[in-house]
Amino acid sequence: MSFLLQNGEVYANGRISGMDVMVDDQGRLLLADRIDLQSEDVDEIIDASGLLIVPGLIDPHVHLREPGFEYKETIASGTAAAARGGFTTIMAMPNLNPVPDSPQNLKVQLDRIRYDARIRVIPYAAITRGQKGVGELVDFDALAPMVLGFSDDGKGVQEEAMMRQAMLSAKANNCLIVAHCEDESLLVPGGCVHQGKKAEELGLAGISSASEYTQIERDLRLAEETGCQYHICHISCKESVELVRQAKRRGVAVSCEVTPHHLLLCEEDISEDDGRFKMNPPLRSAADRQALIEGLQDGTIDMIATDHAPHSEEEKARGLQGSAMGVVGLETAFELIYTYLVRTGVLSLQRCLDLMSYNCADIFGIEGGELVNFGRADFAVFDLNRREKIDPKAFLSKGKSTPFAGWWAMGLCQMTVCDGNIVYRKGI
Repeated sequence: MSFLLQNGEVYANGRISGMDVMVDDQGRLLLADRIDLQSEDVDEIIDASGLLIVPGLIDPHVHLREPGFEYKETIASGTAAAARGGFTTIMAMPNLNPVPDSPQNLKVQLDRIRYDARIRVIPYAAITRGQKGVGELVDFDALAPMVLGFSDDGKGVQEEAMMRQAMLSAKANNCLIVAHCEDESLLVPGGCVHQGKKAEELGLAGISSASEYTQIERDLRLAEETGCQYHICHISCKESVELVRQAKRRGVAVSCEVTPHHLLLCEEDISEDDGRFKMNPPLRSAADRQALIEGLQDGTIDMIATDHAPHSEEEKARGLQGSAMGVVGLETAFELIYTYLVRTGVLSLQRCLDLMSYNCADIFGIEGGELVNFGRADFAVFDLNRREKIDPKAFLSKGKSTPFAGWWAMGLCQMTVCDGNIVYRKGI
């Protein structure tokens, strides 16, 4: 199907300008100041007046739950949610059953992606057998041709010697290590919120910042030693930000991501004993939140990732102590960042788009992140002036748990195009 969007604003080549966007019947993109076509020359002409057309968003950290946990999310529902949020590429974490720790197990996931994904899905393989963070490493040589990187997300690799060998094996195969950093020796039983004011107020066991930053400190030393390309998941505390900042100054090949919930919330925003405020890492202090924002502004933090982690309603209904860790975010990420960081002057719109698209493509070495003439048509269309209240009941994801329920947000996605196909459309 060929179509033309006229009269819109387009983010391309680092600037926003008025242009028309055409997608031909081969799924290729054409940008021009004015494309003068008649309705018979394309299948559809769409008026994009007042709308912003941007490169498709890219999320390096998404839990799709299939295979193994389809009651939480499926590839079909998760990618539908992603498309609704303006994402055209997402990277799927390996918290699955079977764990993608062998070519045979990974093939189960790849086959389902091929049949059911609405957008592009790039899976990670596990670092350790069974994704346990201990024990035995996977066969990197066998898995590397099938994946972009290796992660044990949900578990930190506990042994230094094991992480060193993982980094060497990843480097030999030109793949990334994507690390959930958590030193389990520093955790206390029942930890469910940050070890700070809120834990004391509610009488709950806390999760220390040290459990994150001590493992980051170790891994940065190993990355510098091995030369491995190393990416840190969901950075959350001020010590972690400073460690990354100093490592980048030394030339370490490190990148990191931060979530919208860690950017917009802190422990003081936990208003009730509700599972929608429970995630790992937890909401930290106000000082940590400020350090994350400063890390975005000075380039220490490279990208914004949702850590979209759906659970069933029952799993999130047991309060802070008993609920499963994780919240959803694919359908609200852009509008929240735009409303509360761009419109307030914390970030420029261009910086926001780079953090949510170009930087990930550039650092991870994948296609996308920019609009290129005669390139692949991956883009999203946003209405920056339309406002709505976030309603989890309207989510396409099976997961409904979000700390942002009831928040007002602007910058709603009106259309998402992946590989030249309209995969989401509302209002235009």
